[in-house]
Amino acid sequence: MSVSGTAGGRIAPGVGANLIGQHAHDRNQDATVYVGNLDPQVTEELVWELFTQAGPIVNVYLPKDRVTNSHQGYGFVEYRAEEDADYSIKVLNMVKLYGKAIRINKASQDKNSNEVGANLFIGNLDPEVDEKVRGFSGAQVSSGRRFSKGFTGAWSGV
Repeated sequence: MSVSGTAGGRIAPGVGANLIGQHAHDRNQDATVYVGNLDPQVTEELVWELFTQAGPIVNVYLPKDRVTNSHQGYGFVEYRAEEDADYSIKVLNMVKLYGKAIRINKASQDKNSNEVGANLFIGNLDPEVDEKVRGFSGAQVSSGRRFSKGFTGAWSGV
């Protein structure tokens, strides 16, 4: 495997291979950031050079289109420490590369903190009305005719 010279020999072609596929379990998800809104001119080497300002990097991965072999406008940067990933979000989010403001977020979000629910109150329903009549699959009837639909789409009585 040859080494790219533009990043001082630190990035080899396909460097991001361990962020997906067979080595995905090896990465530190908490120390990985998602980078979005990347201009087509942006390279893995440029991302490495920019993000290394926030801390030591383990890996840079920009998924490539199989037909065009160009990246898809987003990527991932894995740091050695979670603190470096957090710092990169603070200092590099919205930095412009080739005139486009890049977006940076944690690659892993706590699934429980993202759950969004809504309560729906339906009044004056006939006691004979149930979830089948309303067309809510999975909804449960409660005495107050109040229903909740979580982020997962599952209905439950409240």
